[in-house]
Amino acid sequence: MDSEGQKTANNPSVMLASLLSRRAKLQDELRGIEKQVYDLETSYLQDPTQCGNVLKGFEGFLSSSKNTNFLKRSRKFQPEDRMFSLSSVTSPAAEELAAARDGKAYILANI
Repeated sequence: MDSEGQKTANNPSVMLASLLSRRAKLQDELRGIEKQVYDLETSYLQDPTQCGNVLKGFEGFLSSSKNTNFLKRSRKFQPEDRMFSLSSVTSPAAEELAAARDGKAYILANI
């Protein structure tokens, strides 16, 4: 007599359903991690208290004592500056960049 574990292991439809459920759970977990990276990256790139960052350099560090307005303003950055978020094709930043490219391609095609 087969045990319950052997029945599910031998039944392809049950195994497929189990694998699809696990895949959906992992995709949700990945989406959450990518959103967290995106949010942390945004706060890092916009942080007005720093005098530079690892992507743009720290040239403002030497001149920060002379110009305090430099520290008060919010940083502007390009979507391409998102080094960490863009390392994944499923991240929110990659989706935004792809949508922007598709929008430009659509506009250029209709001119």
